[in-house]
Amino acid sequence: MANFAYKGRDGGGKLIEGVLEGASSGGVADVLFGRGITPISITETSARAKSGDHGGLTFFKPKVEHIDILLFSRQIHTLLKAGVPIMRALTGLQESATNPAMKEVIRDVRESLEAGRELSVSLARHPKIFNPFYISMVRVGEATGLLDEIFLRLFDHLEFERFMREQVKSALRYPIFVVIAMAAAIIVVNLFVIPAFAKVFQGFGAELPLMTRLLLGFSNFMVAWWPAMLVGIVVAVFAFRTWVGTAAGRMQWEAMLLRFPIAGKIVRKAAMARFARSFALGMRSGVPVMQALTNSSQTVDNSYIAAKIEGMRDTVERGESVVRSAIASGFFSPVVLQMISVGEESGALDDMLEEVGQMYQREVEYELKTLGQQIEPILIVCLGVLVLILALGIFLPMWDLGKVAIKR
Repeated sequence: MANFAYKGRDGGGKLIEGVLEGASSGGVADVLFGRGITPISITETSARAKSGDHGGLTFFKPKVEHIDILLFSRQIHTLLKAGVPIMRALTGLQESATNPAMKEVIRDVRESLEAGRELSVSLARHPKIFNPFYISMVRVGEATGLLDEIFLRLFDHLEFERFMREQVKSALRYPIFVVIAMAAAIIVVNLFVIPAFAKVFQGFGAELPLMTRLLLGFSNFMVAWWPAMLVGIVVAVFAFRTWVGTAAGRMQWEAMLLRFPIAGKIVRKAAMARFARSFALGMRSGVPVMQALTNSSQTVDNSYIAAKIEGMRDTVERGESVVRSAIASGFFSPVVLQMISVGEESGALDDMLEEVGQMYQREVEYELKTLGQQIEPILIVCLGVLVLILALGIFLPMWDLGKVAIKR
């Protein structure tokens, strides 16, 4: 997400300035409205957003994890459904919270409610913990009187997000381990093994094979220049992180990520599953279409796709239907477009979007289950090529030396 500098006025007309982190200026505007601030100007900036709630060193401070928000949503739904007043519910949650950071957040929300603020405004004081989608849904729950049901839907949505993350981590664990092991093997062989063989080869007094000369040359280069290579890697990583930290760089990188051979389709389908489910949740909860599109664009975790969804919102704002705006985005398959069209015509767009989300979710699950099978042949080929190069480079001179000894 990018950082945005804003200027606005509160209910008393006081000028307020600051920096917020958000996916877009529209998302930052939603957060400001949630805090009771009317924005005057919102511009992207390189300055970092301040947490606002806490000062001092945060290096070793415990952070609010995804599971904390998940449990908070489920527990507050249960308490509200049982008829427990919101203040009493928050007091109980504060006392039972095991994470000190989450305990502090709940305390601040409770004190904000005691000061007369709404729950959505109180939660919006913590934008790094409760995203604009979460705040918007809570605001809808306050307006409709269905706050307990909204928290249950938010729990289901957060559970889906957690499931997707766990699936991706589980699928990538083995390939990452193999790649790291191969990189470590290359470093050890070039820095320690090949130099030892080089001393043996020097006593041959004969011309070495091409593969051996290439191996020795690369090994000598690594031995002589490994500090410069290490510095180069660190600089490259820092430059990449700086580039991705900008809004334009992040969008370019995430657009390229969608074109990666294996990972691209998984990222695309996962983002579309998040979009469809969050859009359906917003529509089902009574959120206006344009607001639902804005909120769902902030859940896809890909700025390029988020920009496409923002484009859909602009098209709908000009009076076009949802299906026409989806066609104009060029991002949906014909089957999905047909489902959206049927849902819009029948007045059951939320149900159709839920079906689309489930369809993409099943596809992502299948892709992640078969990810190992797709990557394993590539890793085996790379490992085989590495072993072949080392075997030819090291054993060919020994084979030639053996033949010379036999002739003698």
